[in-house]
Amino acid sequence: MMHFNLHREKATKSIFALLLLPLLASADTAQQDVVVKITKDIPWLTVNHMGEKIKVARIQDTTHRLTDDYTKTSRPCPPFCIHPTKVHPDVKTIAEVEMVHFLKEKVSTGKGVVIDARLKSWYELETIPSAINIPFPVMENADKRVAEQIFRALGMQTEKDGKWDFTHAKELAIFCNGVWCDQSHRLIDGLLKFGYPASKIYYYRDGFQGWKLLGLTTVVQKEESVK
Repeated sequence: MMHFNLHREKATKSIFALLLLPLLASADTAQQDVVVKITKDIPWLTVNHMGEKIKVARIQDTTHRLTDDYTKTSRPCPPFCIHPTKVHPDVKTIAEVEMVHFLKEKVSTGKGVVIDARLKSWYELETIPSAINIPFPVMENADKRVAEQIFRALGMQTEKDGKWDFTHAKELAIFCNGVWCDQSHRLIDGLLKFGYPASKIYYYRDGFQGWKLLGLTTVVQKEESVK
């Protein structure tokens, strides 16, 4: 299992390894009877997750209901308070359709990366296909050296005078558990603190709960519960 953990050296190696994988296969073109499409024009698409092609589609059973923790409507606030739509004036907030297009158009060309901001244990349990894991404490606890390692893994270049050049840095679509989860906010704050361009960051506000609510494909990586 490759993941971005809290150990600095292992974290850098892990994200480099993930970003070197082929990122996305093109949307399938074969005709198939799909009752529940993602959008009118996108019945499904395929992505690469840990070197394995995963078909991203919606559950075709129109009677399906969620039965896991993401059916909960109420959690104590604080800390699980509803967050505003905008995390930052220059960070674009997206929903499911925009996330699908991000997978299809940004990840496919190597220009974008989906980042799961949750802790490693949650990422390893279940995540959005193609997502890599940068747990929010990584950036919260980072110094400039660690931030540089992470940013370089994300495509930033260091000029001869030591300045950071984000021209070719990847666009990032960041999510956590849902509108009541602050982990995306905290990761984004950490990225911005060290100068990652806000224009290259997308905040998927509905997060994993929104993704599951629409019956979209998830990657189950460990058959166990997170307490």
